[in-house]
Amino acid sequence: MLFGLFLSMYLITVVGNLLIIMAVTSDPHLHTPMYFFLSNLSLADIGFISTTVPKMLVDIHTHSRTISYAGCLTQMSIFLIFGCMDVLLLTAMAYDRFVAICHPLNYPLIMNPCLCVFLILLSFVTRTLEGQLHVWMVLQISIFREVEIPNFFCDPSQVLDLACVHSFTDNIIKYFIGTLFGFFPTLGTLFSYYKITTSLLRIPTSGGKYKAFSTCGCHLSVVCLFFGTGIVVYIGSAVSHSPRNIAMPSATYTVVTPLLNPFIYSLRNRDIKRALKRLYKAESW
Repeated sequence: MLFGLFLSMYLITVVGNLLIIMAVTSDPHLHTPMYFFLSNLSLADIGFISTTVPKMLVDIHTHSRTISYAGCLTQMSIFLIFGCMDVLLLTAMAYDRFVAICHPLNYPLIMNPCLCVFLILLSFVTRTLEGQLHVWMVLQISIFREVEIPNFFCDPSQVLDLACVHSFTDNIIKYFIGTLFGFFPTLGTLFSYYKITTSLLRIPTSGGKYKAFSTCGCHLSVVCLFFGTGIVVYIGSAVSHSPRNIAMPSATYTVVTPLLNPFIYSLRNRDIKRALKRLYKAESW
């Protein structure tokens, strides 16, 4: 039952995000900053869920719960790369909407192609540095044999807890990373949506308010779901070691959130629907 459930969720996530990427790249009308970030988010979501779910499906099918030391480090490193990319892309998308709604006249000047590419490169560099820093911390662990991780994948925060002795320096680095890549992006995203909300309240028509709030509300719900559960897992692992308390939030932000993104961000979007229809007609011919 679990195998079929996670396999279907994985296939829906991959297909849905691939359709978004194909729609954005094939339609010149969607070559805008918002859809540029959206297509990169879809790519990151495919990599993010592909880091954990295929290995979990193999483990369920073979009734195995083991992973090699090298495999654990590889999974953790790739997981951090795509996870950090998700975080920064969600923040960039919130900033893009903030500029579009609060400063519409300056939007083409501010969100120029150079800035968009810079934000993508920034997310790549920072996610790589974070991944390497976590791997370096794990490599400092001297005893790492026949240990149990209370999760379905090598979660970085829990792998770091496998050290027999938690030094003050390790804890400082761990919470510094959590603050830098969790708290500050969350704060920036929430601030952007706060400014968006105050601007939307000034819209005179109730229909315009409802349409804008429904779109921003969906976006904000995914942001809060991803950031909230991620921070709970990262910070909570140092407080609680209960597998149930950690596995559920982990499954939410590693499996459920990438599954919801295509529906919330795109499949309710008229531009994406039109692009998919044009793509389907072109393939039919």
